[in-house]
Amino acid sequence: MPQLDVKEGSVEAGLDALDTPVAASEGSLARRIAGRALPPIGAIVLLVLVWQVLWAAAFWPEFKLPAPAAVWAQIWELVTTGEILGLFWVSVHRAVIGFAISLAIAVPLGLAIANIRVVRRGIGPLVSGLQSLPSVAWVPAAILWFGLTDGAIYWVVLLGAVPSIANGLVSGLDQVPPILPRVGKALGADRLGGIRYILLPAALPGFLGGLKQGWAFSWRSLMAAELIATSPDLGEGLGQYLHNGMSLSDISMVFAGILLIFVVGVGIELLVFRPLENSVLKARGLTSAVR
Repeated sequence: MPQLDVKEGSVEAGLDALDTPVAASEGSLARRIAGRALPPIGAIVLLVLVWQVLWAAAFWPEFKLPAPAAVWAQIWELVTTGEILGLFWVSVHRAVIGFAISLAIAVPLGLAIANIRVVRRGIGPLVSGLQSLPSVAWVPAAILWFGLTDGAIYWVVLLGAVPSIANGLVSGLDQVPPILPRVGKALGADRLGGIRYILLPAALPGFLGGLKQGWAFSWRSLMAAELIATSPDLGEGLGQYLHNGMSLSDISMVFAGILLIFVVGVGIELLVFRPLENSVLKARGLTSAVR
């Protein structure tokens, strides 16, 4: 059998090529932007067309299914009067503050559950149970405890977000290979250093998923609290606007509120979590998974 004459340099070059992440296809900036923007725009246009056809067919009365133009008129009125900025500010700043407080509570809680066996057995099931409990169930109790104040709203947000973030961190830590903490300990890392420099970076992908889910629960909990805990002293957020539309039996106002809540959720995903997730994937050489 003839022997293959392979140069050592070519073998090394081939191995280096295997280790090199596959770069995304090159193209103009306009083409890349179009490739990302056109699919969701096309989906939105298709959805609006279906909506318009259903409205024109009059399967449901006007007070149940408004015309897209009527909903757009409601949103445009909010834009021209500047009221939309106040609605966004009241709701988004509450969500951000509540999420930040939840993060400060959930990270130590998740670390304790993941690293202390007694805590995992005692508190772990309770945290998982709280995650499955609809946060809207806490709104009546929060109103009785705190009254119609921001404290009631933040309490509901915390109970919605903390379990999701903590469980996400626990899930990420459970997927860290056991050899990594051992190597860190062998290199002289103490317990705090091992958590900071080994466990948390290694668990970052799973933890990021928990953060996204925690934000989703935080936003949903906030909207539930604003829908029920309504008061002039609390200011008018998106949930209050949606409640006002229901009280006035104005279906176009209700649809406008739903769309604005949806826009905030999508915007946070695209502007915050998507770039953060892509940066984590790039740092790990997973460029093919970057979205």
